[in-house]
Amino acid sequence: MSVTPTDEVDRIVEAWRRERPDLDVSPLTILSRVLRLARHLDLARGSAFAEHDLESWGFEVLSALRRSGAPYELSPGQMVAQTLVTSGTMTNRVDRLAARGLVSRGPDPRDRRGVKVTLTSAGCDVVDAAMADLLERERALLNELPPSERVQLAGLLRQLLSSFEVRTAPGFDRKSEAPSLVSEGEPQPRPEV
Repeated sequence: MSVTPTDEVDRIVEAWRRERPDLDVSPLTILSRVLRLARHLDLARGSAFAEHDLESWGFEVLSALRRSGAPYELSPGQMVAQTLVTSGTMTNRVDRLAARGLVSRGPDPRDRRGVKVTLTSAGCDVVDAAMADLLERERALLNELPPSERVQLAGLLRQLLSSFEVRTAPGFDRKSEAPSLVSEGEPQPRPEV
């Protein structure tokens, strides 16, 4: 007979059940664990990125460019949409990465007023190495679960997360909690960061 492991969340939940038996504290059994796992993930990511002289924000920008495929370039607006930061924040990030030679900025050949940010070969090397290290650390975080349970957990988390992402998508009417009928010409609300 196997014993179910206990963790700090079990102790927290039991204490709340003892102190407030009138409350249904069952959400804590899931979401407190998600929060604690997120902290472990933040530490693992920070460690992986630090080895490549990157911070999380730098990895986000470089990886958005790398995922875009050759020629590894995006407009600042596309990068803002992918990373959910303001245009001013993105300008600052691109400036800092350009100063390090990891990205370059140039005119958009299809729009004289536009700009394209391009991943340099040095930037590609850095983001590829950081990604490999990140995946190694993330695999270590998941070692306790067999592959079939990882697939199951990914599906459950996708189901939960997709409901939040629908609510923050452009065109979603938060008042009625249903997609609104916004015409294409109207400005779309930006997700809050």
